[in-house]
Amino acid sequence: MMTTTETETETEAAPKPGGRLPPRPVIRAAWVIHRAIHRASGGRMGLRPASEKDWGMMRLKTIGRKSGRERAAILGYYEDGPNLVTMAMNGWGEPEPAWWLNLRAHPDTTVELHDRTLAVRGRAARPEERPRLWELWRKYDGDELDAWAARRPRETAVVILEPR
Repeated sequence: MMTTTETETETEAAPKPGGRLPPRPVIRAAWVIHRAIHRASGGRMGLRPASEKDWGMMRLKTIGRKSGRERAAILGYYEDGPNLVTMAMNGWGEPEPAWWLNLRAHPDTTVELHDRTLAVRGRAARPEERPRLWELWRKYDGDELDAWAARRPRETAVVILEPR
């Protein structure tokens, strides 16, 4: 990892591991509240389209890899042509998110967007795709993206949801 020297500019300096995030219990409470709002509103609230300035919110349904039961997670996404792109980051916590483990076991699923439901097939971005897609996400989260990712012990998967 590169360190800042007198000859480097601020933009060349490597991000500091950690980034600024709320404590883990606050992140988890926000997820619970978000799902409750979505559920209580009958799905009218809690999802939004992606725009040039902000990532969207979608509801991804998966099948539990162990239980076989339907599961759902509300995730951020952006559009890349016909595909939806998200990250398997679990609030930047250490473990892989359950939805990602489930999606890898059962990649054919559906996503609910603010205005429609799509049948999709999920997969990890290939090594040649990942840098471009990571940079596209950076337009939403800026330079903190790398600092947040540095909190995780493994590379954060960039997940592509392709229409089927």
